[in-house]
Amino acid sequence: MAYGNHRGWVRILRAFGYSWNGLRSAFRHEEAFRQELLLCLVLVPAAFLLTDVGVERALLLGSLILILIVELLNSGIEAAIDRFGGELHALSARAKDMGSAAVLLSFVNAVVVWLLVVL
Repeated sequence: MAYGNHRGWVRILRAFGYSWNGLRSAFRHEEAFRQELLLCLVLVPAAFLLTDVGVERALLLGSLILILIVELLNSGIEAAIDRFGGELHALSARAKDMGSAAVLLSFVNAVVVWLLVVL
């Protein structure tokens, strides 16, 4: 178990450390994550320039954060499957394709949100 017997603030601090390690690992090893992060760095300021309405900004920013979240989950799925070897297996391919589809849908969501807010 990753958190062992730790409780309270110690558990929270350790969990934060594991999360930070996950973000660093994704940045280091996943080109798609770096590309999506760059996209976010460009679009976050745009969200503040395009609207002064708090809910609209939340929608714009939330749709970008969702892309990063889904990419992290997809990368986790791929890493877990790759751990078992490089041979082709229908279930492994299906899991990876579904993870990729989830990333695609998060992009579709972001595009729809941005179009609805901006137009």
